[in-house]
Amino acid sequence: MVIYAIIVEQDVGALLIAGFIPGAFSALVYGGMIVIMALFWKKLGPPVKGFTWKERLQSLPGVFPIFFVVMIIIFFIYNPFGGDAWGTPTEGGALGAFVVLVMALIKGMRWQQLKQALIETAKLSVMIVTIISGVLIDVRFLGFADLPGVFSNWITTLDASPMMILIMILLAYAVLGMFMDAIGMLVLTLPVVYPAVIALNGGEGVLAADSAFGMGAVGFSIWFGIIVVKMAELCLITPPIGLNCFVVAGVRSDISVQDVFKGVSPFFVADALTIAGLIAFPGIVLYLPKLLLGA
Repeated sequence: MVIYAIIVEQDVGALLIAGFIPGAFSALVYGGMIVIMALFWKKLGPPVKGFTWKERLQSLPGVFPIFFVVMIIIFFIYNPFGGDAWGTPTEGGALGAFVVLVMALIKGMRWQQLKQALIETAKLSVMIVTIISGVLIDVRFLGFADLPGVFSNWITTLDASPMMILIMILLAYAVLGMFMDAIGMLVLTLPVVYPAVIALNGGEGVLAADSAFGMGAVGFSIWFGIIVVKMAELCLITPPIGLNCFVVAGVRSDISVQDVFKGVSPFFVADALTIAGLIAFPGIVLYLPKLLLGA
């Protein structure tokens, strides 16, 4: 989400808050898929026995720190009490990291563990900065070559409805995701695809009443961002480069990669249904940004 915001130069906070309801919607679709599978194939979801409700409730406090950190970041960025935000998303992330560090120290983190965490953070930060720097350079060169403009003009002159063209673009992402990881796919395609879909909607300054998809430029950018990120998530479970599947197979040495790909196939269907729902009902994505930010 953050990488998308950087590439297309949109508000990170608006995109993050727009992801809440689609995330809950995805969870409901996943949950419904699991329940249906468990009802029809009993061996997939045998009843859990041996735990009383008291034991279940006693296990809940272990997850409270996670919600605590999330709520601190949300309150810091969006200020639910009204008025201006208390800080930027970057500052909110830094505050969240500090809170997690304090929690780790309270729970007994040692110097060696802290040192290892700092080294891993530095490696990850260097990788992200390098990727973003490369993206910005790539965007500039593409702009000099006028490739986004040429592609936008070609897209807008196609003899097909805007919705059909958008669906074809998303299907192209699905195919591309079979051979590339999610970040690489976004980095390589968005500098060209994003201006094209904005032009498809009517341009940067279009109003909702005059747009092809019934959304203003900012709202359409947020909506398209959520859908593209969801497509990238879908590509993480598609063969042959489904990164999430290889991670699971690496953690569970008793399960082959082929079995993991077979096991996630129902969730491919669930993700496809989720994306279809987000396309059919844009309000799922845009309700919170409109309510809280007026986007």
